[in-house]
Amino acid sequence: MNTPALRITLVSETFPPEINGVANTLGRLGDGLRQRGHHVEVVRPRQVGEQPAGDAPDLFLCRGWGVPGYPGLQWGEVSMHTLLRRWRRHRPDVLFIATEGPLGLSALRAARRLGVAVVSGFHTNFPQYCGQYGLGLLARLLTHYLRWFHRRSVATLVPSASQRLELQRRGFERLVLMARGVDAGLFNPARRSQALRDAWGLGPEDIAVLHVGRLAAEKNLGLLRPCLQALQNTYPQRRLRLVVVGDGPQRATLAQQLPDAVFCGTQRGEALAEHFASGDLFLFPSLTETFGNVVLEAMASGLAVVAYDEAAAAQHIRHGHSGALAMPGDQAAFIDAACWLLEESETLRRVRLNARQHASRQGWSAIIEQFEAHLYAACHTVRAGREPAGPGLEIKPTSPAPRG
Repeated sequence: MNTPALRITLVSETFPPEINGVANTLGRLGDGLRQRGHHVEVVRPRQVGEQPAGDAPDLFLCRGWGVPGYPGLQWGEVSMHTLLRRWRRHRPDVLFIATEGPLGLSALRAARRLGVAVVSGFHTNFPQYCGQYGLGLLARLLTHYLRWFHRRSVATLVPSASQRLELQRRGFERLVLMARGVDAGLFNPARRSQALRDAWGLGPEDIAVLHVGRLAAEKNLGLLRPCLQALQNTYPQRRLRLVVVGDGPQRATLAQQLPDAVFCGTQRGEALAEHFASGDLFLFPSLTETFGNVVLEAMASGLAVVAYDEAAAAQHIRHGHSGALAMPGDQAAFIDAACWLLEESETLRRVRLNARQHASRQGWSAIIEQFEAHLYAACHTVRAGREPAGPGLEIKPTSPAPRG
């Protein structure tokens, strides 16, 4: 039976061409939904240098203000009444709210006032970030707010089983697992470039130890230095070099700690894929990820990944087969795992091949189909009058408006 096309609104404080896991995921989902015949509206802050979009039916830009310590990232700001006026003219069937800041809150309130179905996504582990910065009280307050926020959506999509379990322990409800995919055509070992490796000072048999991501305190990047030192001490006959792709507030500190490392800055698209494919070993020491898209991108590029056993790594790496895992927080085990991968050349070759084979089967098509199904289910829930209502946010469910 054919299902009707939906009017879907994606609400997020970050969106392509910004570079982070949330933006990448939303870009993929939005494009996939449009290809499946749905009308997709995006509500987000105006990005740096971007002109107002006017009253475009598929894009609404609001004011944004910078997030302290995170250049290029913004909170969005718009009143609930502004969204109410817009959505009364162009009524969506369902909202997907990806971020829980002021923009997401205004969108949640407006949608519930109109009786529009809301699905939310838990993409960023702000309470854990606060813990990394020693802000324990703020972490507790944020957890309380986020639990309140997500209880007011029909379902909250989480990208990993470990994240779902953590949120269940904190009292979150209606959690649905929806993983992420990878473009295995873009991230591909065939993009390996010896010219790029030459620029890094590495020959064909040398080892490029890669890290890709935002250079910030919550990413546990202090582990890169002792891990690299252990590799160099264990294999003094091998030529190793750490290559860091990305930018962020810790770049200057890392450059001081790792004077022999190559810092490539932010890379995008095919250039990013070429950097991935030109590496050999991928270190991912983060302990605060809800997923970690770069893990799948590294695997698809044919790299041997060393990571902690949680989020994307727990879902996609089989220890000793397609990568190497350590118990979360066990720094010595993480270092041992990296050293094991270089113990024999055949081990590294086999793990890299298995990683590529696994990741090449994790395409976006199935993820987009799952997402579409969750949106349809949310619409059905609201039409049936079963949407959860929270204190002060009572709703009167109504059916999605017909489209001409």
